[in-house]
Amino acid sequence: MNTLLETVKYFIFITAELTVLFLGISTLVALMLMYLPQEKIKRYMAGKGIFGNLVGALIGSLTPFCACSTIPLTLGFLEIGIPFGAVMSFVISSPLMNPIILTMMVVLMGMKAALVYLFVTFICAVIFGVILEKIGGGKLVKNVRIKSGGNAGKEEIPDTFRDKLILSFQKALGDFREVLVYLLIGVGIGAAIYGYLPGDFVLKFAGPDNPLAIPVAAAIGVPLYIRAETAIPIGLALMQKGMSVGAVIALIIGGAGMAIPEMSMLAGIFKKKLVAAIVAVIFLTAVTGGYIFNAIAA
Repeated sequence: MNTLLETVKYFIFITAELTVLFLGISTLVALMLMYLPQEKIKRYMAGKGIFGNLVGALIGSLTPFCACSTIPLTLGFLEIGIPFGAVMSFVISSPLMNPIILTMMVVLMGMKAALVYLFVTFICAVIFGVILEKIGGGKLVKNVRIKSGGNAGKEEIPDTFRDKLILSFQKALGDFREVLVYLLIGVGIGAAIYGYLPGDFVLKFAGPDNPLAIPVAAAIGVPLYIRAETAIPIGLALMQKGMSVGAVIALIIGGAGMAIPEMSMLAGIFKKKLVAAIVAVIFLTAVTGGYIFNAIAA
């Protein structure tokens, strides 16, 4: 009975905490994006050399977009002549570095973990964006046009701060409704792990002494597709049971970076080789991040 009560308390506490975080951060980010000059952003992304990749990764980190917004923006960037590498850095960083993930990590895993995660994913987004351009990935873009959603990010912005704030909260609420099921599933699984999974079992297969735990966790996360809102509560519970922080990070990166809806939509604008390359990039980012986290923890 005590175990059941502790499990329920864990579920309620984490759910309430993540709800407040999601709504608050989403509102602030939506409000901030209304003040960013869109034309300047596009000019910066079109900068020469690695500068465009840096800007692309930065913009991706500020945009908690789902695939329905990311893909039209990706097409739009390509059609106005943004360099392919900068666009790839945006595509890689957008699902991995959004403010929701980072804030959840600060609260649940600590500031140090969030900063290392930010550094690793940002650098990987920049580097792999450059690599994908150098190996000729731009030639693997299909000849398609924006058929719908082309006005993503171009909706009319209210004049007053109050109206901007109301609209930002409405957007946050809409996004929250879309992820609520995933969040509850993640917290529910995490609570069950916290309450009932034997710690010795986790240590045996995914503890810090198992060097293969990280690539296995990344390989599980990539096809499994668990949203960050689902993965982070599960990862927190697994860490409390003894799973290495590196394996948890690999699972989060692999799952969050490989959204099945996004991959299927990317297959509509990129050829199979490029989609496969993006999958490989996310896997390598997950494994790299996992080993770096374990090294720091050691």
